[in-house]
Amino acid sequence: LEIVEEQTANWDRTQGADLMTNWLSSGIEFDAVISNNDEMAIGAIQALKAAGKDMSKVVVGGVDATQDALAAMQAGDLDVTVFQDAAGQGKGSLDAALKLAKGEKIEKKVYIPFQLVTPDNVKDFVTKN
Repeated sequence: LEIVEEQTANWDRTQGADLMTNWLSSGIEFDAVISNNDEMAIGAIQALKAAGKDMSKVVVGGVDATQDALAAMQAGDLDVTVFQDAAGQGKGSLDAALKLAKGEKIEKKVYIPFQLVTPDNVKDFVTKN
């Protein structure tokens, strides 16, 4: 994996589209776009499509499994996202707080497992958020 460019789009769809437009106009070559949220990924997709790019030739991934992202996946534009389990995160936080309140030791970081969402299982996540 070679990272050819890395910048923030501040979790914003429009900024994601603008950033991708800038990269495309500068001639940067790439095979994948990895965004730290779905909004930026969707913005990148919009810019790629506006530039006439073949979406089957570039892998686009996001994080959150938002409804818009799941729709983009079902349309064949978004390749992968990660479901952020809000209920699981809340439970993990509460469990950690209760242990601390009881004087029990906990790990510095409490991880809630992410769930990978792909076109093969996207239908399982449509009603989860």
